[in-house]
Amino acid sequence: MSLAGAESSALLSAELKERIEGFQRDEVTEYRIYRMLARASGNDPNGQVLSKMADQELGHYRFWRSHTGIDASPSLLKVWSYYLTARIFGLTFAIKLMEGREEDAIRTYRDLTGRIIDIDKIIADEERHEMEIIALLKEERLHYLGSIVLGLNDALVEFTGSLAGFTFALQDTRIIAAVGSIMGVAAALSMGASEYLSQKADPGGQKPIKAALYTGIAYILTVFILVVPFLLIGNPFTALAVTLLFAVGIILCFTFYTSVAQDLPFGRRFLEMAALSLGIAGVSFLIGLMIRMFFQVDV
Repeated sequence: MSLAGAESSALLSAELKERIEGFQRDEVTEYRIYRMLARASGNDPNGQVLSKMADQELGHYRFWRSHTGIDASPSLLKVWSYYLTARIFGLTFAIKLMEGREEDAIRTYRDLTGRIIDIDKIIADEERHEMEIIALLKEERLHYLGSIVLGLNDALVEFTGSLAGFTFALQDTRIIAAVGSIMGVAAALSMGASEYLSQKADPGGQKPIKAALYTGIAYILTVFILVVPFLLIGNPFTALAVTLLFAVGIILCFTFYTSVAQDLPFGRRFLEMAALSLGIAGVSFLIGLMIRMFFQVDV
């Protein structure tokens, strides 16, 4: 083992070797992930970037192997989980999620400074080079993330409020689901058209048709998720409670996604969006109560 100095005891040496073998497994696992993603991307620019990342991880693996003198096998569970995450949610999200674990590795590497030769080069790679390569990735979905946010936010804020109002005003899950679906589809088309006109009026904006599609699809998918409880549950108030839980779940997942993909703070953005959606739902519920009493609605 190429150490800057001899270890003081066999126990410490064995412990250090075990830690290095863990680093070695992590590097070969990341090498396999990047290699699989590069092959899936083909010869496009992203494939070339991923190949460079794979080569870097392979170099790190060989560095640690030179200290342990043994080969290591990748974690196939991690390989496939990150690979599928990248295919479903995008390269940038998956890679940033994976590289977020490197912060812990960097802290551990620093503890070994002076004990392992050339570790400073590995630390420099982890801190700088990988993030520089990630910046070279080009993903369409990130360019249209603003359009997706527009559709999703509007659906959550507006539609949760509408369903809350319908719940007390109508108190029939089938009618609420029908009215909500009609309103949701109409609103999705309206939002898509508005985004189309907005992008078309902006010379430096995104492609209008694609932006409209991203906005409309995000809206209508959110509507579908929020309406489902009213199709499956007979009690309208229970259905509304489940819908609100779904809304919080959507906010949680999407806020986490954007926080990772765009390096944004998670906690404050989640609380802000959840407070808006649930607050408007509460006000709409009260409005539904007043409308029911004023118009004497009895469905």
